[in-house]
Amino acid sequence: MTVYEKPKLAVSEIEEVLRKHFGPGAAEITPLTGGNLSTVFSFVHEGNGYVVKFSELEGAYQTEGFVSDLLSVQGITFPRCLALGKYGPLAYIIMERMGGRNLADYTVEQQASHLPELISILTKLAGVDVGSTNGFGWIGPDGNGTYASWKDFVIACNAEDQTGTFWENWHDLYRTSCLERDVYEEIYNRLMSCISYNEPHRGFIHGDFHQWNILSNGDCITGIIDGNFIYGDSLVDLAILDRHMPWSGAIKAYQGFQAKCGITIPNFKERLIGAYYFKGLDGLRFYAKMGWKDAYHSTRHFLLNLES
Repeated sequence: MTVYEKPKLAVSEIEEVLRKHFGPGAAEITPLTGGNLSTVFSFVHEGNGYVVKFSELEGAYQTEGFVSDLLSVQGITFPRCLALGKYGPLAYIIMERMGGRNLADYTVEQQASHLPELISILTKLAGVDVGSTNGFGWIGPDGNGTYASWKDFVIACNAEDQTGTFWENWHDLYRTSCLERDVYEEIYNRLMSCISYNEPHRGFIHGDFHQWNILSNGDCITGIIDGNFIYGDSLVDLAILDRHMPWSGAIKAYQGFQAKCGITIPNFKERLIGAYYFKGLDGLRFYAKMGWKDAYHSTRHFLLNLES
C-alpha cells in the first residue's frame, strides 16, 4: 500500500508565505518533528518565535483558529493564531511558538512527574464553557459541532463513504494493509453497544492529548498544541492519555483528582470503555494507513481484551 506522506515545501516557498504576513526578515526556518498530517516549521521574526503549518486537507486550520480563541480566553495555554491562508493547494496557519519541548523528548520518569499537572489540564479542558455552541463531533470553523448527536457522529466516522476526507476509500485498507475487517467490525459493534453511556455528555475534547502535543520545559507544562477537536464526552481525552502513557497510572490519578475537587463522574467505567473503543477504532485504521504495524497490533490486542 502507499503510506501517507505529508506535503513537501522548499524553503523559498515558506519564505514567500511568511513575507505575505511579516514582510522580509523571517529567519531560522527549521522543520519540526511531530504532526502526522501537517508539515511544520519554526521560524524567528524580530526576535519572536513562531510556527507555520501546512496541510493538504481543505480548511484544515480554520477550526484551530477558533479553538485558539476559545481556550486562551478560558485560561488554557494554547498557541495564539496569527494568520490563516492558502498557498496553492495547501492550507496553512501561523501561530506563536510556545516554550519548551515535546514531553515525548523526556524520559519516562520525567514524563510521569508531570502527571498531576496533566490531570489538572484535562480537568480544565473538560470544564471549558461550550454553552454558546451546539452539536457533536468535529468542531467546524464557526465553532459548532457537525452532527446532531454523538451517535450520528460515530456512525458517520465509520461509514464507508468518506469522499473528500483523509479517509476517502479507506475500505481499500482491508486489502492493502494490516487492517482486518472482522476485528474492525467487532470493535465497532462493541462501541455501538455502549454508546448510550457517552452520548449524554457534551464537552470540549482535544482529541489528540498525548506527549507529542504537550510541551514542557522539564519542570512544568508550558502548553498544549494541535488536536483533532470535537464535542463529546471529555473522557475521550483521558483514554488517549492513558493509552499513550499506560505506565503512568493516569486513570487512578484522574479519579483521585476529581474526588478531591468534589467532582462526581457518573458511569465512569462504562464511559471510559466507550472512549477507548472510539479512539482505538480510529487508531486501528490510522496505524494501518500509516504502515505502523506494531502500533496496530498493540491497539488491537488492547481493544479485544477490554472488559465491557
